[in-house]
Amino acid sequence: MKQLDHPYVCEGGFLQTEENRFYTSSAEGLRAAMENGVILEGRSFLCDSDRNLHVAVGPFRGVMPREECVYAKDAEVKDIAILSRVGKPVCFRVTDLRTDGEGRTVPILSRREAQRECTHRYAEKLSAGDVIDAKVTHLDPFGAFCDIGCGLVALMPIDCMSVSRINHPRERFAVGQRIRAVIRRPADETGRITLSHRELLGTWEENASAFSPGQTAAGIVRSVESYGIFVELTPNLAGLAEYKADVRAGQHAAVYIKSILPQKMKVKLAIIDVCEGDGVMNAYRYPDATHLDYWRYSPDCCEKVIETVFEDQTVPNG
Repeated sequence: MKQLDHPYVCEGGFLQTEENRFYTSSAEGLRAAMENGVILEGRSFLCDSDRNLHVAVGPFRGVMPREECVYAKDAEVKDIAILSRVGKPVCFRVTDLRTDGEGRTVPILSRREAQRECTHRYAEKLSAGDVIDAKVTHLDPFGAFCDIGCGLVALMPIDCMSVSRINHPRERFAVGQRIRAVIRRPADETGRITLSHRELLGTWEENASAFSPGQTAAGIVRSVESYGIFVELTPNLAGLAEYKADVRAGQHAAVYIKSILPQKMKVKLAIIDVCEGDGVMNAYRYPDATHLDYWRYSPDCCEKVIETVFEDQTVPNG
């Protein structure tokens, strides 16, 4: 049975595959996976008092010792990193097959070994500008934590999520959402990786081309200032409307497009009406590229330059 060409998928992505079911359906399959070093997945259902995870592995109940639950490069593993896995899919390599007092096979599992392999064979080889799959695992006001493979987590700062500003990552993402991301900064000496997303959401011209003066479009109010109201039309395009009383951030709005000015990267709007909504915009259009060396958001005719140069680190100028 052939394993996936790219085994280092985000946790949960391998659980229901034919390969995973094949290897976990029998003791013989588990032994073959152990001998071949295949990374498998199961769902954790219990963390005992010794902080060992218990994992459903096909018809078997596997045990993942505490010290094998997380690979942390030069860092102490905190209990919360183990406790938070209960009820969720976990990747692992089978390190042993034991028999309990009733003659049942008990797989001994190591998520640490799977993550260590993913770190050295995949994560540490990623370069700035590489476009990868990721899965949102946690949202904080300052950014989104994403699984980039085998449960390895990278941070996407809030200012890297889009060019149009948002107040909280939940306005862009939801926990469990699978996305594409760009490596903003590759692994440092501690293994930390920083992600970006705005480069995958189109340039100003690409976003503005979907609209014309005289149209009335749907948007989301992102900011209410004394001089006007910013309304997001797409995840990478916002326009400014004149101030209007009783309008709040997060509301959905119908806006009349007065003018589109590429030289100034401005879209002038007038708010027709607002209503309550979830404040989430998910109209993504990911490019087919697997690597970016350079990305420019601003039109060539605009004096203000917003760009990303993918070298050792991202250099945002906007």
